[in-house]
Amino acid sequence: MNKKKRVWIIAAAAIVLLALLLGLGPDLLIVGTGRRYIVSPEEAAGLEADCILVLGAGLLPDGSPSLMLGERIQTGVDLYEAGVAPKLLMSGDHTRPDHDEVNAMKDAAMARGVPSEDVFMDHAGVATYDSFYRARDIFGVKKAVIVTQAYHLPRALWIARRMGLEAVGVACDTARYPGQLYRDIREILARDKDFFKCMFQPLPRYLGEAVPIGGSGDATNDRG
Repeated sequence: MNKKKRVWIIAAAAIVLLALLLGLGPDLLIVGTGRRYIVSPEEAAGLEADCILVLGAGLLPDGSPSLMLGERIQTGVDLYEAGVAPKLLMSGDHTRPDHDEVNAMKDAAMARGVPSEDVFMDHAGVATYDSFYRARDIFGVKKAVIVTQAYHLPRALWIARRMGLEAVGVACDTARYPGQLYRDIREILARDKDFFKCMFQPLPRYLGEAVPIGGSGDATNDRG
């Protein structure tokens, strides 16, 4: 093998190695770090959190919560009823009139008997990163118990802690969800993206007026 060809092979190998490090390095870091903060409901109670933060997960065609979102809401309400935190913060996408995750989430919690004033809605939680940026800067959250599925929790917890929140997470997997392989692959890409977002911390898509989590959730109501 001539010298020129050897140099090209070494350069190609270095590029492949660098790509693997850039792709898998953040993924391994986020999963390894985030998993350390996944706890049981009983352990979550010890945090004395400001709120239970429930992340959005899509709606059915009729506007009701999807199976995954229903699981998150149920677990969030269970934690609230167990006294884990005094408030629920429902963070989801309500940036279009025809897609309103957060009112569907609040309605479901209130149907379980949670008072309206204890349920806050973040209408612009359009992405996991945005949800925690806004939890910190709009709602003044310092300590949070995060509720989502186990595959999503490490990234959610890693972002929350990079935002300066003292956070633990409770998984809400009680069912098998169709399309999980696709979500697992998508999650790897999302971890890489959010690793760099948290490094530079750009503004979320939307900010707005402060709504302290210690007040009334009715301040976030947008229906008569």
